[in-house]
Amino acid sequence: MSSSEARPPERLHGLDALRGTALLLGVVLHAAMAYFPVTIWIVPDTDNSPLASILFFAIHLFRMTSFFLIAGLFAHMMLHRRGTAGFIKDRLIRIAGPLAALWTPIFVAFVAVLIWMAAIRNGGVIPTDGPPPPAMTVGNFPLTHLWFLWVLLILYGAMLVLRAPFAVMDRGGGWGRVVDRITGALIGPWTPVLMAAPLAVAFWLAPDWIPFFGIPTPDTGLVPNPVALTAFGTAFGLGFLLDRRRDLLTRIERLWPVFTVVALGVGAAALVLAGGPVPPLMPVTDPNLKAPLATVMALAIFASTFAALSLALRFASGRSAVRRYLADASYWIYLIHLPLVMVGQVLVVNAVLPWFVKFGLVIGGTVAVSLITYELLVRHSFMGRWLNGHRVPWRRAPTTAPAPAE
Repeated sequence: MSSSEARPPERLHGLDALRGTALLLGVVLHAAMAYFPVTIWIVPDTDNSPLASILFFAIHLFRMTSFFLIAGLFAHMMLHRRGTAGFIKDRLIRIAGPLAALWTPIFVAFVAVLIWMAAIRNGGVIPTDGPPPPAMTVGNFPLTHLWFLWVLLILYGAMLVLRAPFAVMDRGGGWGRVVDRITGALIGPWTPVLMAAPLAVAFWLAPDWIPFFGIPTPDTGLVPNPVALTAFGTAFGLGFLLDRRRDLLTRIERLWPVFTVVALGVGAAALVLAGGPVPPLMPVTDPNLKAPLATVMALAIFASTFAALSLALRFASGRSAVRRYLADASYWIYLIHLPLVMVGQVLVVNAVLPWFVKFGLVIGGTVAVSLITYELLVRHSFMGRWLNGHRVPWRRAPTTAPAPAE
């Protein structure tokens, strides 16, 4: 079985769960950045711990590569079901639309929290002697955490362009069968090594690469950095091909012990080589050190990605109302979470509390506000159809029949 027509129609609950988890972990990741033992965040806290940086490192290894791999699989699924025109229309509404509509209010909120934090540091008075903000250009445009929508649009466009000549040539299905066989050969215990190879080269070629951060986040500028394009592009591409070979998901699921053990071992090695939980956040320049660092880091990223994928397929493929709800809500939560996280970090910055209590309060408050607004404003309204492709109607109380007349 190798054609996309033969794939099963049921919903892929495990992949839904992993996609939602990847988005929800963004809340944890950004909350943890305030409590690093070295300053990397715009709202740093004096209460900090190496555990926060270890947690960040572990999440950052696999989160977005997993997301883009699943995005590629779902992109092929939608393209197959709706055709090119339907696919483009849906992506413009549900990806380009939120980026265009939400970037300005989110950026304004982002700046407002920065001013608030600056006032706290300045004794309660907003400083007026700072330099003027730089002009926005293609090279420094602040995409904030919405960068993933922009990168998705780039990958969708590249996918449609690259696919077009093959779709024309593949009238008889010959090209498709060749591609399916190649995809089958890619999947096995060796998959993380194959996927890591181009990323390792991209790391090695990057002039200002800081190993601890792995894939540099393309949140500044409209042209993503080459490392991010390599990592997310290859993950997206493999996901796109996997939708033609759904049977290979079973093979990936069965390899969960192998992928998990390799991910834990190589991930720990990558953390040590990158400087440990209190890392020197400097670009690596020694070529003798950079090559092994690039190799181990790239392998850790894709080993952890396939560990997460296989674990989701193995343990989260059943139907679950809770997982389905959180998967639906995760898009909205991620879109609005960063200003909420920053507000929470500012509110507790001077509190005399252990770092992990502050960390928990920030996460809990952010998720609570996000879920309440999702339930009241999004899930049952036109925004639910806009973001998730469907609107869930409010439950109606059952009507009771009138009592019979006596």
